[in-house]
Amino acid sequence: MNSHEIRYGDWATLCADAQAIRIAVFVQEQKVPAELEMDEKDAVCLHAVAYDGAGIPVGTGRLLPDGHIGRMAVMKTVRGTGIGSALLRGLMAHARERGHPDVQLSAQTHAAPFYRAHGFDQVGDEFYEAGIAHVEMRHRF
Repeated sequence: MNSHEIRYGDWATLCADAQAIRIAVFVQEQKVPAELEMDEKDAVCLHAVAYDGAGIPVGTGRLLPDGHIGRMAVMKTVRGTGIGSALLRGLMAHARERGHPDVQLSAQTHAAPFYRAHGFDQVGDEFYEAGIAHVEMRHRF
């Protein structure tokens, strides 16, 4: 994607845009129950939201205080354009700046190759969360 901007902030600042993306991707597209999608961890995370050239929110992710990256979601219309990579790299940079020795995430199994391409290694066996196959992954700095 040629023109995009990523904004970082707390949940109060970015919740409207982040929540809209997460509902579209996880709840509507992937059929994750809405009550499982939003959680109490949102309040303590650093959130990232990517906006396209027109200022429309198209991707999101969050960094938990313990160095976990989660809730990575990119709107279907812009997948494959580099938005997900930009979000992931940005959240990784923030984790590194905080002094975390590594970052971890629970990747949907079909997305594991994307994370491997960014230096993540699988840790452990496949498991199911919200009815979707996942694997734990880690990237050491």
